[in-house]
Amino acid sequence: MREQGSIIPESTADRIVTFLAEVAREARVAEVRIGLGYIAVMLAGGGTGVAFTFRDEAKGGCSIFNGVRPLSQRSAYELLVFLKSRDPIEAGVGLACANALANREMNGYLGGDILDHLDLRSDDRVGMVGYFAPLVSAIQSRARLLTVFERAVHRSELLRPQEEAVDELPRCDVALFTATAIMNHTMDALLKASESCREVAVLGASTPLLPAAFEGKKVTLLSGVLVRNPQEILRVVSEGGGMRFFGPHVRKVSLRVSADSRSFSTRATT
Repeated sequence: MREQGSIIPESTADRIVTFLAEVAREARVAEVRIGLGYIAVMLAGGGTGVAFTFRDEAKGGCSIFNGVRPLSQRSAYELLVFLKSRDPIEAGVGLACANALANREMNGYLGGDILDHLDLRSDDRVGMVGYFAPLVSAIQSRARLLTVFERAVHRSELLRPQEEAVDELPRCDVALFTATAIMNHTMDALLKASESCREVAVLGASTPLLPAAFEGKKVTLLSGVLVRNPQEILRVVSEGGGMRFFGPHVRKVSLRVSADSRSFSTRATT
């Protein structure tokens, strides 16, 4: 497929939109909040999803979202397709909408922290794209080496510039990717670079629990959140809060990606 305008062809974002298109056309958006830390989308039925706000990359001066208005009361599909945009705020709205559609209570989820389910071994080299501070010390105690690839950092024993991730990941045994890589369209390059890894996890509150979006890719674990109290999440987002304040209003879950991912994901969106 040829690139047209601001749309990235054949990306993880495309697969998410394609897989959720049918259910998105039947759903309507009740509320949208674009906060300083996170974006939240609540559907008319109460399903709610969140995604990180790339506020440092926002354009447009005092109006950082310059797309269609109002966002509420529209078909969820109209917001879902924003995920394909190069604009980081639009893409965040799209991913939050995708999560509102896909991240629902159902059987098959693993509760607790991702480290309870991640296959880490003492001789492993671990590559982490995106700095998940609460995981760092625990991974360092269980693996041989952890390298974190993050935007705009000074090189250290732990931290490396994000641009080096693609070259270093083939040397890793375990790879952990922030789901925000879906929004800035770097996820597919990261997944390709990690094809030889034993364990590949996509994590963070922005993660769509949608295995079909990663079909054919070396993703073994998805780790995200289910929103339990939509109104409180909307309030937290509006007040500039993030994951630190989501705690009592979400449930952290993980999902093992299996060969039967497509049928699993269909049940997740019905």
